[in-house]
Amino acid sequence: MSDEYAVDLLTRMLNIYSPSTHEEEISLFLADELTKLGFKVHRDEVGNVIGEIGEGSPVVLLCGHMDTVEGKIPIRVEDGNLYGRGSVDAKGPLAAMIVAASKFTDGTFPGKILVVGVVDEEGSGSGIQHFVEEGIQPDYAIFGEPSGLEKVVFGYKGILTVKVTVETPSGHSAAPWLFDNAIEKAMDFWKQINRLHLREEKLKSRFYSITSCLTGIKGGNSSASFIPSQCEIRVQLRIPPQLTPEQVFEEVKRKIDRYKATNPKVTVKVETVDVAKAFEADRRSVIVRALAWGIRKTTLNYASFSRKTGTGDMNVLGNALKIPVVTYGPGDSKLDHTPNEHINIQEYLDSIEVLTKTLTKLPDLVKRRKTRKQNTQ
Repeated sequence: MSDEYAVDLLTRMLNIYSPSTHEEEISLFLADELTKLGFKVHRDEVGNVIGEIGEGSPVVLLCGHMDTVEGKIPIRVEDGNLYGRGSVDAKGPLAAMIVAASKFTDGTFPGKILVVGVVDEEGSGSGIQHFVEEGIQPDYAIFGEPSGLEKVVFGYKGILTVKVTVETPSGHSAAPWLFDNAIEKAMDFWKQINRLHLREEKLKSRFYSITSCLTGIKGGNSSASFIPSQCEIRVQLRIPPQLTPEQVFEEVKRKIDRYKATNPKVTVKVETVDVAKAFEADRRSVIVRALAWGIRKTTLNYASFSRKTGTGDMNVLGNALKIPVVTYGPGDSKLDHTPNEHINIQEYLDSIEVLTKTLTKLPDLVKRRKTRKQNTQ
């Protein structure tokens, strides 16, 4: 598969605007493209695209997401970089996986490769959740997200997003000393939630700390003469692996109970919007070693390893299937969701070579691992 085709494929993918819940066009496009490349293809009920090569084991899943955040970016090449929404997050990594896997449509991979483009990663994660529920059981998985050419990501923090609704009796804005202000009370409560990180802040790594972010606020009345009687805030907490979302949510509820005790005229309600456990893979796993080997052979440099403070589809599949999972892909994650999102073309092409070498090496490492197990029995 030529470099020209690889760049053309990514360019065509970028030209299809596909924010979350609007992935049908790119889903149909990739289903057609994978079919042309020699994959056995089907689309599931939610729009995920599954391309399959080979049979038997090991079964390797290469999974990326087709959706992006909103906001169009003019497609252009400038100084060796390809600009466009999704170039980094995460059509670039997905395209690299497609091209790498297509090199094995000749039957040279001793097992099965699944290339999956999922929907709604930037939204509620319904795509990967549906894939897991379908019961497909890979042995190893690589998720396509921007890690950089020489880096392997083996951990993601968990997430807990809560909606907090604060209600107070209404009153006239000319007498603010007589009434509680729902917006002000909501901000007071937000400050208490934000203190949840204090018990973890002495840890050296942010990966092992709780972080919180106020991501939305809605409140006030239609008339400027009313003291706000209702306010809704959304808070997103990123959760380290030593804690579960349930533990953190219980702490939030305890704070609500304490807050109500000192603010009897204030009603506070909380509900969860998004939940995912943290996930941390074994750095000694076969898939990590295969990727590290691919990076070394392609770049002549040793791979580096990292944990990310975000949350992704790897959390869902890794926790559900309990298999070796890592994240890898070209691009600088600092460009995620930005108005100048772009990917270096040479890095993109080199990542295809890394993935190709990884898929070449993986079956050999799996075979060696099985042999060692048999010899120790």
